[in-house]
Amino acid sequence: MNERRILVVAHAGRVETVEAARRVIDALRGAGARPFLAADDHAALTAVDGFFADVDVLDASSESADLELAIVLGGDGTILRAAELVRDSGAPVLGINMGHVGFLAEIDRDDMDDAVRRVIDRDYEVEERLALSVRVKDAAGAVVYDTWALNEATVEKASRERMIEVVLEIDGRPLSSFACDGMVVSTPTGSTAYNFSAGGPVIWPSVEAIAVVPLSAHALFAKPLVVSPDAAVAIEMLERTDGSGILWCDGRRSHDLPPGARVVVRRSSRPVRLARLHHAAFTDRLVRKFRLPVEGWRGQEPGKTP
Repeated sequence: MNERRILVVAHAGRVETVEAARRVIDALRGAGARPFLAADDHAALTAVDGFFADVDVLDASSESADLELAIVLGGDGTILRAAELVRDSGAPVLGINMGHVGFLAEIDRDDMDDAVRRVIDRDYEVEERLALSVRVKDAAGAVVYDTWALNEATVEKASRERMIEVVLEIDGRPLSSFACDGMVVSTPTGSTAYNFSAGGPVIWPSVEAIAVVPLSAHALFAKPLVVSPDAAVAIEMLERTDGSGILWCDGRRSHDLPPGARVVVRRSSRPVRLARLHHAAFTDRLVRKFRLPVEGWRGQEPGKTP
């Protein structure tokens, strides 16, 4: 039987997360699986607790391809980091929320032991989420940066004092130009993140679409847009703009954007895979995470059409 290799991703800055990581690693070892830690996590956790010193360190060049799963202990930021770590392997990510909102997490910390048991039993399903391919081209059209995003790709002004001037293009056709603080191009997964804060629509994960949201635009036609998942969205930094910009992907990877730069965002051929333990309705997740008022709802009997 093949060795089961499972990555554990945890933030060493919180006592409860360190304790949870110990429990998860003990449970995996007890079931005959081989837990791994990313190099940065290994160093940080070992500095806090010597227990982690003999946990194997993930070798991105060899072991990542053989990963079965990544168990993530933390909030959405930690889950995005884990998605980056397993990007090349295609291993699914199971998020256990140790933070507050935790929209990407599958369960909360109180259910952690049951979640690990189900991982050991292979009692989980895998859900594929649309990801974005993001490229930056210079003024001559050469690709100078190539990356991806699960939540969003954001073009922002680099200087607080200066807005940027951009032209928005959809499927090879110019739509509008304006001055703004930036542009957010979001997936349905990221629609409850920066897109939501910027006034964009919440998109159910089962809907395949891309949202485009201007930030503080000086224009009449600068409203949130929802386009096809197969659309190509391009944002050009007009050469006449006084300010430079910066590209951020998931708040983790960045690239400077001088005047004349062009950012092209389209659907990635490689989705992000999330491990799921429950078939919870996204509506329930919204209500729970945002603490939305639902008092007075009379409801429907289970199994009946609303």
